[in-house]
Amino acid sequence: MAKHVKKSDLPHKICATCEKPFAWRKKWASVWDEVRYCSERCKRERPKGGGGVP
Repeated sequence: MAKHVKKSDLPHKICATCEKPFAWRKKWASVWDEVRYCSERCKRERPKGGGGVP
């Protein structure tokens, strides 16, 4: 029998754009330490850095 893991038992992070929690996904297994955004939309809409004076 396959082991099932509850979603509540998976690792969670906070999205850098929308600041909502999101859970680990299998497609992120190899890059989980690098994941910062919950979706492609949040990645596209992230605040642009730079810090330069206009």
